[in-house]
Amino acid sequence: MATQHLDLEEQEQLDQIKHFWKQYGNLITWLLIAVLAAYAGWNGFQYWQRSQASQASALYGEIERLAGEADPAKLERAFGDMKDRFGSTTYAMQSGLLIASSLQAAGKTDQAKTALAWVADKANDPAYQAIARLRLAAVAAQAKDFTLAMAQLDATYPPEFAALVADRKGDVLSLQGKSAEARAEYEKAYKGLSDRIEYRRLVEIKLAALGADPRPPAAAVTVGQDAVASEGKK
Repeated sequence: MATQHLDLEEQEQLDQIKHFWKQYGNLITWLLIAVLAAYAGWNGFQYWQRSQASQASALYGEIERLAGEADPAKLERAFGDMKDRFGSTTYAMQSGLLIASSLQAAGKTDQAKTALAWVADKANDPAYQAIARLRLAAVAAQAKDFTLAMAQLDATYPPEFAALVADRKGDVLSLQGKSAEARAEYEKAYKGLSDRIEYRRLVEIKLAALGADPRPPAAAVTVGQDAVASEGKK
């Protein structure tokens, strides 16, 4: 009897399982298929990303080599390949900045501006975008395209770039002979840079060339007193 009772219980459980699978089996199957597909897709995506990064890195290495050879035509073709295949990667942004320097050194100013404008437009990282705009402003100013230069500098920048933007604006204004406005921008740059940064000394030199001393009066007096004391000891 016990065995028969056990068989009946097992049969009931089996019937319940059959009923459950009849009602929910298709749903569970499709859910499992979806999960497995997602897992396989994620692994495939991860592999694709690694593969893309590896190929982009190799192409960037080739661009570095071509930059050293100073062959603008080959460099532009390699950059075109980088943009077409890996345009959203960091390697593409780095390539644009590198190529712009090489093209500018080769006297290809328009091509250099085009490369920098591409980085400024396509970069997802605000830092790369800021660097590209600052450099584009410099190249444009040297070519006396002051409208383009100031347009780049009037764009939105991360706060940490404020002093560098002010310094670059000072350069552009100075090249246009707007000394008072240039001085105001250099003063902003000087105040915004840490005294531990060597670049601040360069901004100080630019201000001095415009007849300005950015140091506080007390510092200037101290410097003067030290000079007098030094002369007295001679």
